[in-house]
Amino acid sequence: MTMIDLETVTKTYEMGSSRVNALDNVTLRIGDGEFISVVGPSGCGKSSLLFVTGGLLTPTSGTVTVDGTSLYELTPRERARLRREMVGFVFQSYELIPYLTAFENVALPLYLLGLSQEEQEERAVTALESVGLEKRMQHKPSELSGGEQQRVSIARALVKSPKLLLADEPTGNLDQKTGKEVMDMLAYLNESQGVTLLLATHDLAKAQRGARIVEMNDGQAREIGRR
Repeated sequence: MTMIDLETVTKTYEMGSSRVNALDNVTLRIGDGEFISVVGPSGCGKSSLLFVTGGLLTPTSGTVTVDGTSLYELTPRERARLRREMVGFVFQSYELIPYLTAFENVALPLYLLGLSQEEQEERAVTALESVGLEKRMQHKPSELSGGEQQRVSIARALVKSPKLLLADEPTGNLDQKTGKEVMDMLAYLNESQGVTLLLATHDLAKAQRGARIVEMNDGQAREIGRR
């Protein structure tokens, strides 16, 4: 079954009198439960590809289908609901709310889904335990290391049991050892829970963890390897 289907997707930005294609006629199909790595240097279109796939960036042309739903035929409200229910995001800069504890950051998506307080608490605790932070739940982001903050962001992405996980340079701010731990965790979640994982990275060694590697260059995508 196909989880992601991008058909001739282009995203064009007007910059003065110039036109820049962040995505240039990209066609890509990803199966349910696959781990796909998107590799390339800064500015090549990796993040744009993830944001278009996650419903955060409307393409100029082409179609994006996620789990059988044509994403940009939905209204903005419908698209936001689909994101809340089935897509998890992990960013390089963690994007945690600084005045909330780790527990509160992870529970927030469940509150937005309207779950009961009891279910919010149970699922947030389970998610934090799954990333090894059961003893750090009441700490705020400023009291956590970079690796711990990224684990919180992974727990927040996973707490709603998403079908699709989009990770944009998730190890970019981490040292080598911690980055490997985060990559191990993402790979384990893909294998053990069957979450479809789309990873953007500039690091080819990390990209090789994926079942397929897609290279981005000047907005164009081509498959360069399979594991």
